[in-house]
Amino acid sequence: MIDIVLLIGRLLFVALLYLFLFAIMKTGIGLVRGQRKSERTWNIAVERGPKELRGVSIVVRGPVIVGRSPGADIVVGAGYVSARHARFSLMGQNLFVEDLESTNGTMVNGTYISAPTALNNNDVVTIGDVSIRVRRA
Repeated sequence: MIDIVLLIGRLLFVALLYLFLFAIMKTGIGLVRGQRKSERTWNIAVERGPKELRGVSIVVRGPVIVGRSPGADIVVGAGYVSARHARFSLMGQNLFVEDLESTNGTMVNGTYISAPTALNNNDVVTIGDVSIRVRRA
């Protein structure tokens, strides 16, 4: 008789353990999905400039370099653009643009910048005759 009671106790313990683990997994997956939904991404798109660049769109997940160098993420093959002209970077949920000591400077909404500048939705970053619109999706 005691063996049957112990067997039933063990089976109940295992069933409760599985229910507990299932509840933890469900909560963890729900938290991860919730974080992804609330996290919005930044997108940069070339609106004006050389024909081969117009329409180029990049989702910003890390630093994005704009310059004349072939190693840049957005390559602008013009003499007025420095090899590493500007950098878009994420800091938390915010997107910043920084002029990398370029010769001709970088503008945000028509104003030259001298320090890393926080961007808002639909801001326009201008490098020479290249206009890059920033959007938050």
